[in-house]
Amino acid sequence: MTSHDPRRRADPAMRRRALLATALSALPLPALAQAAWPDRPISLVVPFTAGGSADIAARILAERMAPRLGPNARIVVENRAGAGGSLGADHVRRQPADGYTLLLATASSHGTNPAALPQTTPYDPVADFTAIAVVGGGPMVVVVPGRSPYRDIRALLDAVRARPGALSFATSGAGGIGHLTAAYLLSQAGGPGVRLEAEHIPYRGGAQVLAAMAAGEVDFSVEVLASAAPHVRDGTSRALAITVPRRHPLFPDLPSLAEIGLTEFDVTTWNVLLAPRGLPPALLARLNEAAVAALAEPAARERLVAAGVDPADPTTPDQARAFLAAELAKFRGIVRDAGIALGR
Repeated sequence: MTSHDPRRRADPAMRRRALLATALSALPLPALAQAAWPDRPISLVVPFTAGGSADIAARILAERMAPRLGPNARIVVENRAGAGGSLGADHVRRQPADGYTLLLATASSHGTNPAALPQTTPYDPVADFTAIAVVGGGPMVVVVPGRSPYRDIRALLDAVRARPGALSFATSGAGGIGHLTAAYLLSQAGGPGVRLEAEHIPYRGGAQVLAAMAAGEVDFSVEVLASAAPHVRDGTSRALAITVPRRHPLFPDLPSLAEIGLTEFDVTTWNVLLAPRGLPPALLARLNEAAVAALAEPAARERLVAAGVDPADPTTPDQARAFLAAELAKFRGIVRDAGIALGR
C-alpha cells in the first residue's frame, strides 16, 4: 500500500473520539464523577425539624449556593430530627463522600451533644466530617410564654430559687444547645456552689419548644434567637435576656445576662457546613467557594440577619475545622467546670 492509500487516512472525527477516549481512560473514576458533578440533587441535611434557626439558615444557603454549582444544580433541604441533632449528623457521617450529602451542623450536634453526652454520640464531631465553611451564628435568648407573670430575668430566677424543681424549662433535646445553656444558667445564677433546680422537658426541635411555650405548657426556655424572634415579635413568647455579654441589634432593648451579674456568661449557637469525611479536594474547593460567595451576597446576609442569624465572615475549610474544634473544647469546659450532668 502506498502512503496515498485511503485506508491509511483516519477520519478526523474518529481520531478526536479516539483521543478523548484515551484521555478519559487515563483518569481515575473519582475524577470522572467529579467532572459531571452535580448531575442530581444535593441533599442538605438539617438535624432538626423545620422552622428552627438551622432550617432557616439552610434554606437560604441552599437557594443561594445552588446556582453557583452549575446551571442545573439543586440543593434540597432534608430535615432529620432527633437526639439533639445527633440522628441527622450520624446519617450524614455514614453517606458516601461524593458531594451529594451535606450537613448543616449545629452547636448541638457538634458541640454540646458530644461534650455532654459522649456515650450516646456515635461520631467524632471533627474527625468524622469534612469541614467546608462556617455559615453563621448568634446568641441564645431566655424566653417565657407571652402570658407569663415573669416580666424580667431576675423575676424568673427568683421564682426558680423560691420553688426548687417546681418550674419547668423546655429544650429541643437532651444534650442540645438549649439544654446545656439552660443548665449552665441554673448553675451560675444560684451563686457559688449552688445550682438552681427546674424540671427539664425535652422536645424534638425548636419549633415544638416554641409551640409549647405559646400553649403555656412550660415556664421558660433558652432558645436560639433566630428561632424565637418571630414568636417574640408576635407576643406568643416574651424575651427576658440574651446569653452574650453585649446586647444584640435585633432586640436592642433586651438586656444581656452580664447586666445581672453573670459577666462570664457567653454562649452562642452556630452553623457549619459539613460533608462526610474524605470529600475529594476538588469538590471541597467548589463547595467552599459557593458557600462563601452565597454568604457574601447582601440580600442573603439581610435575610439571615432578619432571621436572627449573624452571617460568618469568609472561612476556609481549615478555618472551619479549627472553629469546630475550638467550640467543642469550650463546651467540654462548660460541662466540666460547672459540673453539669445532662444524661437525664
